[in-house]
Amino acid sequence: MKGLGLLPRLLLAILLGIIIGAGSPKWVIEITATFNGIFGNFLGFVIPLIIIGFVAPGIGELGRGAGKLLAITAGIAYASTIVAGLIAYITGSAVLPNILEVGSMNMSANNPEEALVAPLFKVDMPPIMGVMTALLLAFTLGLGIAAIKGDMLKKLMDDFQQIVEKLITGLIIPLLPLHIMGIFANMTYAGQVATIMSVFAKVFVMIIVLHIVILLVQYLIGGAVAGGNPFRLLKNMMPAYFTAIGTQSSAATIPVTLRQTKKNGVHEGPADFVVPLCATIHLSGSTITLVSCAMAVMMLNGMNTSFGALFPFILMLGVTMVAAPGVPGGAVMAALGLLESMLHFDPTLTSLMIALYLAQDSFGTACNVTGDGAIALMVNKISGNKLTPQE
Repeated sequence: MKGLGLLPRLLLAILLGIIIGAGSPKWVIEITATFNGIFGNFLGFVIPLIIIGFVAPGIGELGRGAGKLLAITAGIAYASTIVAGLIAYITGSAVLPNILEVGSMNMSANNPEEALVAPLFKVDMPPIMGVMTALLLAFTLGLGIAAIKGDMLKKLMDDFQQIVEKLITGLIIPLLPLHIMGIFANMTYAGQVATIMSVFAKVFVMIIVLHIVILLVQYLIGGAVAGGNPFRLLKNMMPAYFTAIGTQSSAATIPVTLRQTKKNGVHEGPADFVVPLCATIHLSGSTITLVSCAMAVMMLNGMNTSFGALFPFILMLGVTMVAAPGVPGGAVMAALGLLESMLHFDPTLTSLMIALYLAQDSFGTACNVTGDGAIALMVNKISGNKLTPQE
């Protein structure tokens, strides 16, 4: 299993979960449900730590950048992320009710026991603070790090960030396939698996189409601003797109993204500044995936998916994405607190959300890094440079 990538492990876990749920006695499902309960509670405990560990240093680092150019780049990246979320919401509102059976899964936060097997026992792991408290504390610390010139607090938060990242990469991500296996075993036992697998296929197709749409929008705007052919510019970024599918990491793809951005004619200064920065703060593809998957899970459970419910979530997602660690599944980990506090997801719904997201995480990452090239085109022009394409 260790030799496999995250996506193959996830797919294998789903398959094993279905097999276990279809052919095992109730006591086996109770054991998997007990593990899921413990892991889910631990995840709830870790969420505030993830928020503080990534948002605070992220905001602090942004405040120490290149002033006006930093603000412009961050503003464009945030706007792109919000537009992506709104496109996902509008499309999801129009398409999902026609391809999903709204309210078909009885797994809402109110009565999960009616549909799923209950665990043998529960272990309470109360978080040290609420999600909103953690967000406010992270913003306060991050802005404070940016405002003062001392390095002690910044170093402390950087060290804390490394601890949280080790926790994610060393414990949470490796155990996620077991968690997903248990969820699917329980859903299969309860007769819900056909519904969720149907959701996987339909939502996946919609998300890929939306990724293509947002990339076309980004490069039409980038090409218009920079004075280049948007389709040629987008074609030149394809090596970065396919590299990101393999690495599932914006950070790991930076060398290729940088090379292709410069090939598009972006000057070295803006390219060297924008690409590494946007690898951290620009996650339009991941936002499309998160909003689409969240809406699908909510509709299946008959939850409120009105604009008033989702728009604040999208706005906060644009900020919280700064916190996304550069590991596979990092974006959904950073968003767990918002799913819990703003959309009222319980541990079961959170697990479904993680499974839906991770199944196409590599395509979201590919969309993210390819869009970084479009932002570089705009910043290059704003900096007063013209495109000088490389052969």
